[in-house]
Amino acid sequence: PRLSKMATNISKKRKFIADGVFFAELNELLTRELAEDGYSGVEVRVTPMRTEIIIRATRTQNVLGEKGRRIRELTSAVQKRFNFPPETVELYAEKVANRGLCAVAQAESLRYKLLGGLAVRRACYGVLRFVMESGAKGCEVIVSGKLRAQRAKAMKFKDGYMVSSGDPTRVYLDSAVRHVMLRQGVLGIKVKIMKDWDPTGRQGPKMPMPDVIKVHEPKEEETYGGDKPFVGKDEAAMA
Repeated sequence: PRLSKMATNISKKRKFIADGVFFAELNELLTRELAEDGYSGVEVRVTPMRTEIIIRATRTQNVLGEKGRRIRELTSAVQKRFNFPPETVELYAEKVANRGLCAVAQAESLRYKLLGGLAVRRACYGVLRFVMESGAKGCEVIVSGKLRAQRAKAMKFKDGYMVSSGDPTRVYLDSAVRHVMLRQGVLGIKVKIMKDWDPTGRQGPKMPMPDVIKVHEPKEEETYGGDKPFVGKDEAAMA
């Protein structure tokens, strides 16, 4: 998206790689800059006139800043870094509908709890309970590193139902990894959230799980010739 005028003479392979590198670098920049504001992802939309970058966050007011100052600074930084012509890139802030179902927001929340000195077990159970109360089908939190003693170990906290293989992992799972720099060393945080099926598509995927079978109620049987069903021989003839 950054070099639209060169799009005509760039190969398809290079264009996809350039777009991927642009997205990765943009995501890294926003992750570092907006970590405290509940940053939980970015979406890039390219139109012929301009490139729109939609930042998803839990605290959109902090992303916008006072009178929109902060988002203008970010727009300027992105424009200069990726050589966009003036007035061709727009940044928007969008509020996350349900932060309890967003793995990135929960991983960041857990990170700040641990940096604040909260006990690992208490912090993880707090996140787990909040996610499950937000309507998730399952949740898993893994914290690994030097938790109490010098020896590193991993603690795993689970609740609900979780799939780990197959196509539903791409549709139903939302996962995030974060690092916490503590005095005794680095802790790793992994958060996996499994969303529930939602036919409207607001709280979860529209596509149902492939192993779910719905049994319909049987139809009422239609009867012919009175109340009794016709068997074959008349009862009067048999008498």
